[in-house]
Amino acid sequence: MPRSVPPPDWVIARRRAIGDRIRAARLHANLTQQSVAERIGMDRAAYNRVEQGHSAALIDTLIRIADAIGVPLADLVRQ
Repeated sequence: MPRSVPPPDWVIARRRAIGDRIRAARLHANLTQQSVAERIGMDRAAYNRVEQGHSAALIDTLIRIADAIGVPLADLVRQ
């Protein structure tokens, strides 16, 4: 099986920026990573990887995160 090609640096940078916005919104809402992870049915370590930009989140996951934090999805993914 061929190895997957890693994403280019600009994609990783944008993924980290989204993670930073998720973290800022979560902190503004006074929520812990654990509480958001529980609300969306995700394990805290997996949620942390999304917030740190180490893991690419599916759009469904981003929608659930936005809903759990109480912010519009657009606020998390804007440039």
